[in-house]
Amino acid sequence: MVLQRNAEVKIWGWGGRGNQLWILPGWSKDTVKVTCDGNARWSATLKTPEAGGPYEIKFVNRRMTTSLKDILIGEVWLCSGQSNMEWGAQNKHQEMLDELTKPTNNNIRLLHVNRTGSDTPQENFINTWEKASNERLQEFSAIGYFLAQKLNEELDVPIGIISANIGGTNAEVWIPKEAVESDPVLLADAQTYLPHRSRPTTIGASWNSMLNPLKGFNIAGFCWYQGEANVSNYQNYGKLMNVLVDSWREEWGQEFPFYYVQIAPHPYKQSTNVEQKAALLREQQAILLKQPKTGMVVVSDLVPDVKNIHPPYKREVANRLADIALVEVYGKKKQDYKSPVYRSHTVRGNEVIVEFDYVENGLMVKGNTIKELFIAGEDNVYKVADAKIEGNKLIISNATVEKPRSVTFSFSDVAIGNLFNKKGLPVAPFRIEI
Repeated sequence: MVLQRNAEVKIWGWGGRGNQLWILPGWSKDTVKVTCDGNARWSATLKTPEAGGPYEIKFVNRRMTTSLKDILIGEVWLCSGQSNMEWGAQNKHQEMLDELTKPTNNNIRLLHVNRTGSDTPQENFINTWEKASNERLQEFSAIGYFLAQKLNEELDVPIGIISANIGGTNAEVWIPKEAVESDPVLLADAQTYLPHRSRPTTIGASWNSMLNPLKGFNIAGFCWYQGEANVSNYQNYGKLMNVLVDSWREEWGQEFPFYYVQIAPHPYKQSTNVEQKAALLREQQAILLKQPKTGMVVVSDLVPDVKNIHPPYKREVANRLADIALVEVYGKKKQDYKSPVYRSHTVRGNEVIVEFDYVENGLMVKGNTIKELFIAGEDNVYKVADAKIEGNKLIISNATVEKPRSVTFSFSDVAIGNLFNKKGLPVAPFRIEI
C-alpha cells in the first residue's frame, strides 16, 4: 500500500458494533482511538509524514491485534477509463512485455481493481495493493505503470497507482447515478446504450463497484483516457465530462487535478463525410480545459496506423501526463509541457491570425508545409490553406479566399497534423467560425 505523503489520510474498516479500536501508525508515537458505529464501521484520519517506509500500522482491540505491513508513504494517482487506459501485457502490448524481464521496482505499488459493475454503491472490493512484480504487471495498465515510473524517477518518492478501467465502457458508467439522472439531456444520451455481455453500460455501474469503495482514500490526482465509446453521442460529451469531474471531486471532498487524453485518430463507422463524430468529440474534450486543475494530452502523433484504435506508444502518453503533473502539482520547471490549444483569432484582410494557449517558445512544422489545414470563404468551400509561423502565432490564408469564414486544422476522424510546439508536442485539433 501507498499512502499520500504530508497529508491527513482517511482509513476505514469494520469491527464489532460499539467496540473500541486503537490504531498505531509506525511513523508516529501517537495512538488514534476510534469506536465502531452501529453498522460495525469505523473510520479515522492519520497524519502522514514525508515520503518513506516501509511502515506498519497496528490495529488493537480488547481481543486481538492485527496489522497492515509494508506501507509506503509517497504519491498516489488513480487511472481510469476504457481500453486505451486498460491496455497492457495481457493484450500483447510490446512496451509492457519488455518490462516483464526487468527487476521489480520496490518503490512502485499497484492496486488493480477488478472489472465489475453494480446496480448499487459498494463499500468494499477484494483487491489488495501489490508490488510491481512481473506477475502483477501481466495484467496492469501500461499507462498507469509508466506514469508511476516517470513520477518515481523524477520525484524519488514511492508511487502508488490505482487502476480502475473497463474496455469499451461509456463515460456514464463511471459517474454517480444521480449526477447523470438529474440532467435530462445526459439521461437521454445514457439511455441509448444497450446492455452488453462484456461490459457494464448502465449509469453508475462501474462507479458503484470500482470507484465508490475508494472515495475518501487520499490521492494526488486522477488520470483519464476514455471517449471512444461516446463518439455516437459526441454533442454533449463536454457537459458529461464536466459532470464526471465535478461529481468525483465532490465525492472525494477535494478539487484534485484531473488530467486526460484526447482520443486518437481512428475511422469510426458512426461517422459520415459531413459529420466526423470523432473530430467533434475531440472538440468537446477540449471544453474541459476551462475547469481548474485540468490538463489534456494530445496523441495524434503517436498513431502509426489509424485503423488500430489502440495506439502502441503508451509510455509516451504516460510521460506527457506525468509532465503536466510534475509542473502543476509538484512545481518542477519544464517549458512547453502541454500541447498547444486554440485560444483566439483575429482577421486581417484575407488572413486569419490564430493564437494558442500553452506555447512558450514558438511553433514548428515537421515537413515543408502544414498538413490538414483548410480555409473556406463565403461559398463554404474548403481549400488547402497557406500558413506561416510568427513566434507563437499562425497566419492562415489562401489567395483565392478573399473573406475567410472558417478554418479547420486536423479536424477529421483520421487527421494527423504536423504542427507542434518547439518541444515536439502536437497542436490540438481546432475549427474556427468567423
